[in-house]
Amino acid sequence: MAEAPQDPIEHHESAGRGEFYVERAGKRVAELTYSSSGTDAIVGHTWVDPDLRGGTLAPRLVKAAVEWARASNRKIVPVCSYVRAVFGRTPKYADVWKR
Repeated sequence: MAEAPQDPIEHHESAGRGEFYVERAGKRVAELTYSSSGTDAIVGHTWVDPDLRGGTLAPRLVKAAVEWARASNRKIVPVCSYVRAVFGRTPKYADVWKR
C-alpha cells in the first residue's frame, strides 16, 4: 500500500477524547489519539498501518495535533513515545509541549 500525500487528516473530539486519523476506502490507516484534561491534551497513542510506516503519515498526524493545540490554546502532554521523540527533536513544537 503506497502512501498518498493528499490523504486528508480528519479530527474528531467527543466527551474528553479525541483523535486525528486518516482513512482510505473506509479503513483507518493511521491515528493519533488523546484525552483532554483541562487545557491539556494527553497524547497516548500513535499508530500507522504497517505497510505505511516510515512515511509521512505519523509526522503529519503530530503536526495536525500541534496546529490544533496552538489554535485552541492547549498544551500537549506526549505520553506516546513516538510523539515524545518527535517533540524532542522538533524545537518549533516547544510552545505546545507540556513537560
